[in-house]
Amino acid sequence: MPRFAANLSMMFNEVPFLDRFEAAARAGFSGVEFLFPYEYTPEEVAGKAKDAGVQIVLFNMPAGNWAAGERGLTGLPGREQEFRDNVAKAVTYAKVLGVPRLHAMAGIAPAGADLSACKSTLIANLKYAAAELEKEDMTLLLEAINLRDMPGFLVSTQKDSHAICEAVGAPNMKMQMDLYHMQVMEGDLATSLKKYAPMCGHIQIAGCPERNEPDTGEVRYEYLFQLLDTIGYPGWLGCEYRPAGKTNEGLRWLSAATR
Repeated sequence: MPRFAANLSMMFNEVPFLDRFEAAARAGFSGVEFLFPYEYTPEEVAGKAKDAGVQIVLFNMPAGNWAAGERGLTGLPGREQEFRDNVAKAVTYAKVLGVPRLHAMAGIAPAGADLSACKSTLIANLKYAAAELEKEDMTLLLEAINLRDMPGFLVSTQKDSHAICEAVGAPNMKMQMDLYHMQVMEGDLATSLKKYAPMCGHIQIAGCPERNEPDTGEVRYEYLFQLLDTIGYPGWLGCEYRPAGKTNEGLRWLSAATR
């Protein structure tokens, strides 16, 4: 049976961020993930996770000026030193939080950008980050994000994500496969999961097309959960969805999936 991690950036928004760890634990989650912890000290976040008895399984490296629309620096030429500084910051947090994997968002190509230069920068930065994370026995993740939600995002398909991971060539470089994004861009989820399973380091789920609970929309997650068991996927499933109402009222799917 897959292990489910609540995404605290999207779920349990009824309470402040630091209270969401306990809320997730009470709802039946043993793992959590989130976008960014940097508003708080690593000790504050680690304390809340420890008190709640949940494991933090993933978070993102700093992704630039989020409020201004930036969604990662990894593939942006001219921002290499800022990216390297962010790698160091993320690793510092991950060591305190006991988190074994970090996601580096590829970024949105600026208007008029040379896409070949962006790709070269992306690969070079990922090689640097993978080497730094390897020192700490951590996994580096790259996610393909759909172009409907993030127009201009540099990596939008599993094929491209896999090719970039292959180009980086590091044993700790893996794909982060978000099934919501995959369904929007490609569909054929089961085939992709089987094809890329050896390179997959983390999976995220949400209903599609609204990105609500995974038991809503067009994807049959009960089938995919069984498939992941058959494949032998050993990792977590990050629940990166926007509850349609109050978080706890939409968790019938979790009871059914863990029955």
